[in-house]
Amino acid sequence: MSDPLTTPGADFHPHLPDAPGPAASLRSRLHHVRAGALDEDTAQTGGMRRFAAVSGRTVGSGKLWMGQTHVAPATSSSDHHHGASETAIHVVSGHPEFVFVEDTGKGPQEVRLRTSPGDYVFVPPFVPHREENPDPAEEAVVVIARSTQEAIVVNLPALYARGAEEEQAD
Repeated sequence: MSDPLTTPGADFHPHLPDAPGPAASLRSRLHHVRAGALDEDTAQTGGMRRFAAVSGRTVGSGKLWMGQTHVAPATSSSDHHHGASETAIHVVSGHPEFVFVEDTGKGPQEVRLRTSPGDYVFVPPFVPHREENPDPAEEAVVVIARSTQEAIVVNLPALYARGAEEEQAD
């Protein structure tokens, strides 16, 4: 069995480095973010609403962003990517679809991932995509975790370069 990280009777967290200051106080305690207290002041993409729960601004996270995205019924987001962030998505409700372009050797082809509650999707850095909610009545809700402390969103005019569109049409 491995040695415990703490020694009974020793300081509260003897294995954590001392780091005085306000940032340290955010990083030395647990944070409870209630469902009704999500931060709406996040980067946005047309057709969807993002809400931050865990971020550098809300709880002092240094390497992680986590929150919710809501896509209204019969709505499609704008095309976008998340810069250098890795993004993990957990489908909570609805049946959102995630659309990206893959070069299959015959030119770029749109790929559509159809999801259900409980499913997970991974979006690598810089991969253009969009979310769609084809359901005419039910909002789609997903929980998102990113490998950066803030939600990076780069809105795009299309999923792939115009030259690729023209080649595909030929």
